[in-house]
Amino acid sequence: MNDRLKAQLDFLTEADKLKAVYRATKVLDGHRHEDSGSHSWHIALYAMILAEYAKTPVNIDRVIRMLLIHDLVEIDVGDSPIHGDHDIAEMEAKEAAAADRIFGLLPNDQRDTFRALWDEFEAAESDDAVFAKSIDRVQPVIGNLETNGGTWPEYNVTAAQLEDRVGWKVAKGAPAIWDHLRQRITDWFAKNG
Repeated sequence: MNDRLKAQLDFLTEADKLKAVYRATKVLDGHRHEDSGSHSWHIALYAMILAEYAKTPVNIDRVIRMLLIHDLVEIDVGDSPIHGDHDIAEMEAKEAAAADRIFGLLPNDQRDTFRALWDEFEAAESDDAVFAKSIDRVQPVIGNLETNGGTWPEYNVTAAQLEDRVGWKVAKGAPAIWDHLRQRITDWFAKNG
């Protein structure tokens, strides 16, 4: 086997570990917590289906690529729930080190391409990255809405926290989606909050 193929297969074997990283959000039937591998697949599908709602035109292929790799760092650092309590700077440093290690398994050209794409997602400045970040935030909200609040009660989440931690990020890239979700959130908290 040539060195390039071996490196690529080593990376893919390592990426399989994302399936063993569990998130705070539960799958919609409630039988278990969602794993980060499933989350990455699901939000890539969300992006493909909901691309027409992007605030500005996006290159959906690039968005999907970002979404498929954005959480690979969780192999090393685990998932940090958005409503959890953690040091953001420390988490970002650990994730950057994980990105170096994990993307470093690839041949140099792919390492550089994927790391640049991951950095672009994290910075959330390009239209593609802004939309990708929006969609990354949409799926857990819908998951919680579809499971009668899901883990919101466990994390003592309020409607104001959702607006502050999630809403503006979704609205920045997909305002029509946030307008729709905001009404559902308002209705849920009116009944349950």
